[in-house]
Amino acid sequence: MKKVLLGLAVLLSASLSVRVEAADKKAVVATAGDIKPFSYQNKKGQLTGYDIQVIKAASKYINGYKISFKKTAWDSIFVGLDSDIYQVAANNLSYTEERANKYLYSVPIAKNPLVLVVKKGSKITSLDDIGGKTTQDDTGTSTAKFVDDWNSQHSDNPSTIDYSGEDVTKRLLDLDDGEFDYLIFDKISVETIIKQKNLDLTVIELNTDDNPNNYIIFSSDSKQLQTAFNKAVKKLYNNGTLEKLSQKYLGGSYLPEASALEVSK
Repeated sequence: MKKVLLGLAVLLSASLSVRVEAADKKAVVATAGDIKPFSYQNKKGQLTGYDIQVIKAASKYINGYKISFKKTAWDSIFVGLDSDIYQVAANNLSYTEERANKYLYSVPIAKNPLVLVVKKGSKITSLDDIGGKTTQDDTGTSTAKFVDDWNSQHSDNPSTIDYSGEDVTKRLLDLDDGEFDYLIFDKISVETIIKQKNLDLTVIELNTDDNPNNYIIFSSDSKQLQTAFNKAVKKLYNNGTLEKLSQKYLGGSYLPEASALEVSK
């Protein structure tokens, strides 16, 4: 009888151990925290913004993970995903095939197309006019790739990218000061900053085939977490939480198409 009880105790202890381990799975979310309104620090120094709050809201429906946030430099986010320092990336991230080949994309959490930004009165009125002009960007971004792809199709008169490494607010301020000719960035960030800083800039809609959505990205071995997050986002979409967060942080309804939530990238 003692052996039976001892065996049951061992099994119970092992079962409890497995549950504790499952509950303690780490999920560190990396973000640069400098791209308002998606990820930024509030007056108390706390990370907030649309991406951050969507993850926090989704975490209420995700069991078995301890989710935390880590502010880090932009160029260390994907290095951290590769080395398992981080398991999640949230930083106003768009879709690229290069990233999709290495990482796991969530379902889209916002619809946020690229726009062309110039000083008022600029002779640049469309993408056709950026040849021979200069822009600023950061390395490894989807917008830099966008310009690179444009240059490959217009090699006779390419545009120049100055890799300044500045955040988008500083870039828009520099554009307003005439330090370069144009900027390509996402619509929500641009319109938010222009309004906040009262900048004398013109926003031009772009007619492109590029995916306009924003995503959360997971490391390649975080399939279980990605699946749970996708299910949670669908719940947030259906119960109105995603719309409320969009209105609060993005200043309007920027939800992805409902059909896009049915297919995970």
